[in-house]
Amino acid sequence: MSAPQQPATQREVSVEIAAAAGAPPRPDGHPDRAYAPYRSTALRSPHQPLVVSPPSLTELAAPVFGARDVAPIEADLTRHHAGEPLGERIIVTGRVLDGDGRPVRNQLLEIWQANASGRYRHDGDQHPAPLDPNFTGGGRALTDDDGRYRFVTIKPGAYPWRNHTNAWRPAHIHFSLFGTAFTQRLVTQMYFPGDPLFGLDPIFQSVTDEKAQQRLVATYDHDVTQPEWALGYSWDIVLDGAHATPEDRD
Repeated sequence: MSAPQQPATQREVSVEIAAAAGAPPRPDGHPDRAYAPYRSTALRSPHQPLVVSPPSLTELAAPVFGARDVAPIEADLTRHHAGEPLGERIIVTGRVLDGDGRPVRNQLLEIWQANASGRYRHDGDQHPAPLDPNFTGGGRALTDDDGRYRFVTIKPGAYPWRNHTNAWRPAHIHFSLFGTAFTQRLVTQMYFPGDPLFGLDPIFQSVTDEKAQQRLVATYDHDVTQPEWALGYSWDIVLDGAHATPEDRD
């Protein structure tokens, strides 16, 4: 019986990332479904070319979600419990746009994230960082007539994820957007500027187009920042077209 394969080191994964960076990026800016440095994609990506069928009328035009049952408090993740959560309070805001730059109005966004210590409120997350009894990490919001959304939350921490030895995810917030039709469905992640883990992270680096990568990174916005209360970040999301926000999955 052969010995079990040892996890790759960060140096080995970084070499793979550098090699993959030489490949031409996909025209839509989205990551390839199979990306060798991101180990689990080998088991959940297709091994044959996809069969592309034209979208049906329902997929092009049918509404997905409406405004029912989304309360304003759901967009403030710091107010879901009796006490204040620990960590750096932040405001995240921006616009949801279609490929022609038009606002996508009255559309549902869902977010989920780790707490300030880098731990999710989930049974599958058992790494030794503390849970926060006053932070669950999930929220929802609807865009207004200008396509704008706004969340109040806590800046998440980095966390280990076992893709390889000493692998850590940069701080990020997951976004799920439903758009106006199934063809606009987008699940992605928003990152924070200047994170030192960007170059080491296979998930972020699976988006091999540098301009597309930058569309995943929020901008610090001093006009959004509120004095003595919360730092502000701006992040626009484009659902389709040449400048679409890339999928970024884990």
